[in-house]
Amino acid sequence: MSCIAVIPVYNHGGAIGNVVDALLAHGLPVLLVDDGSEAGCAAVLDTLARRDGVTLLRHASNQGKGAACASGFREAARLGYSHALQIDADGQHDTGDVPRFLAEMTARPDAVIAGCPVYDESVPKGRLYGRYATHIWVWINTLSLRITDSMCGYRIYPLAPTLPVLVRMPQARRMDFDPEVLVRLDWAGVPVVNLPTRVRYPADGVSHFDYWQDNVRISKMHTRLFFGMLRHAPRLLMRLVRGGARG
Repeated sequence: MSCIAVIPVYNHGGAIGNVVDALLAHGLPVLLVDDGSEAGCAAVLDTLARRDGVTLLRHASNQGKGAACASGFREAARLGYSHALQIDADGQHDTGDVPRFLAEMTARPDAVIAGCPVYDESVPKGRLYGRYATHIWVWINTLSLRITDSMCGYRIYPLAPTLPVLVRMPQARRMDFDPEVLVRLDWAGVPVVNLPTRVRYPADGVSHFDYWQDNVRISKMHTRLFFGMLRHAPRLLMRLVRGGARG
């Protein structure tokens, strides 16, 4: 097994250096995916890419977080890695938990290690409460409670089962990516290990979540998944009968 951190970056020039430093300190190589950042951030990434253990992949124009993650996972597999740790570029995720994620990966190399946020007072209340609508839809679309939180972008993916799933979700190119890929991996029978992790929203953090456009995309994604769930329902119900609702 081998793991690389994949970080989608779009104009996070002020925070990305600290995230990279922390990951390298844990002995984890880093793949930066520049999703069409402006010149200032692009220059920061060029500088970081000169460091040992850092690789840079660049989109010519902004394609969205989901597209950047997908490009990063494919490149990670091409480079020979078996797993990819996805983490945000803005510093909201606790890099101190990297050893815990890696330990879970070692114990369950077949599973997605999915971060479950433990928020402090910095979390915007609208974002916090809005997540519950997605949680409920995910529980419906998997006919289970196997996925505790489907929106946290702090995860380790086993790449062998993940890459075929990406082919089946070409529309999920932005903030709809994180919940859709986790649901589709669950449908494919990939186990999910839910790992609590602290999440904070830095006061000077850069968020690209568009409350209108991204919520519309997420609503469309839930609709796609609901009709997909109907096709998978017999198998999902069998898992439920066998006691896999939470497993």
